[in-house]
Amino acid sequence: MANQENDVSHQKPQVAVVMVPLPAQGHLNQLLHLSRLISAVNLPVYYIGAATHIRQAKLRLHGWNPSSSINFHEFPNPQFQNPNPNPNSPTKFPLQILPSFSAAKNLRAPVLKFVKNLSKKFKRIVVIYDSLMTYVVQDLDSWANAGKPDLSSDPGLSSILKEIPGPDGFFPPEFAEFRALQRGSRKFFSGDIYNSSRIIEDVYLNLLSTGSEKKWAVGPFNPVLINQSGLPRHKSLDWLDKQVLNSVIFVSFGTTSSLSDEQVHELAIGLEKSGQKFIWVLREADKGDIFTGSENRKFELPDGFEERVKERGLIVRDWAPQLEILAHFSTGGFLSHCGWNSCMESISMGVPMATWPMHSDQPTNAVLVTKVLRIGVEVRDWACREDVVPSGVVENSVKKLMASGEGDEMRKRARELGDGVKSSLMEDVHTPQFAYKYNNISLKIILTSK
Repeated sequence: MANQENDVSHQKPQVAVVMVPLPAQGHLNQLLHLSRLISAVNLPVYYIGAATHIRQAKLRLHGWNPSSSINFHEFPNPQFQNPNPNPNSPTKFPLQILPSFSAAKNLRAPVLKFVKNLSKKFKRIVVIYDSLMTYVVQDLDSWANAGKPDLSSDPGLSSILKEIPGPDGFFPPEFAEFRALQRGSRKFFSGDIYNSSRIIEDVYLNLLSTGSEKKWAVGPFNPVLINQSGLPRHKSLDWLDKQVLNSVIFVSFGTTSSLSDEQVHELAIGLEKSGQKFIWVLREADKGDIFTGSENRKFELPDGFEERVKERGLIVRDWAPQLEILAHFSTGGFLSHCGWNSCMESISMGVPMATWPMHSDQPTNAVLVTKVLRIGVEVRDWACREDVVPSGVVENSVKKLMASGEGDEMRKRARELGDGVKSSLMEDVHTPQFAYKYNNISLKIILTSK
């Protein structure tokens, strides 16, 4: 047996996987988590991108240690403007990171060269790339023909689909050119990978069941069991250790959303009046390059706020380990912008949500959480997206989620859903459940071979 194992270990790998993420935190994070899942079955994974974005992805990784089988390959940083976020912009879409998206087009030739060189070492290369990086990988060959699915209407879904807001306000005009470039670069590929689970969205499988493209939903990409061994412990976790079960609401708007001073003030007053314990991540949104540029914005909170809430509130002004916070026994709710990473992490950990969508896929994600899964309460109505959410709405929403019978029922449903997601993965860690994610930015897969 020992000799057989040694023979296998010395065999040359036949397949390698190359990850090409979009240079934005939520996208970098998803593909890095997916790299963990793939490397777990002993496939070599190459996670590639500009040096500053590789550094960002590694710095902010939480919930696990990178496997030795994940190879990080850095390309030189492209030159691009790196403006600060504008908290008073009429649109909440993170326009400040668009220059970094445009600059990523310069990776087209380096990525092609990298994959060609790698193909000399392996019989087959699988390239998994963000759908918003289609332009970069368009020169890579594929064996599969792409087809468009037939999205036939299902009467059983009509009531739910009516809840989904129209696309007005999802994306600003400034983003249209970049999206059009990606769509125009779309060529042959083998299928779509989605960060979702049959446990969460089985009913929507039929929406694309007639298409010729393959669909794989292998989520959650994020770990569902947290391993903190060897990782530094954030101060927020020590604070949570002192709180009781399900007593804390976690407040975070992700890495790209920017709140105005007026909105920060109203949110602070609402949290204070709610009387609930909270952890509030209060930091400015990311720039295209988080390591360069001017100092981060200093937030003005109501006079005496921090002193008044110091016994039941913790404000975090640096990077917070969201996955570990959501997994903590003291966390009983999540006030969120409803980015898909945040939704999947909250669902995985069995934590109900207070939904406050800002842009992109977030309004439809909020509908899934509140109307379909019924594990959340609405804070911000998308129809009122241009208005400041008053402190009274924040107060009532937090109370409903954290201190009411209805909130307890949401917590129960969220816990049961989270347990179902965990169980589906635990049945066979190497064979995740497959399903279709209908409202999230997709990941594409293409194959090349010698």
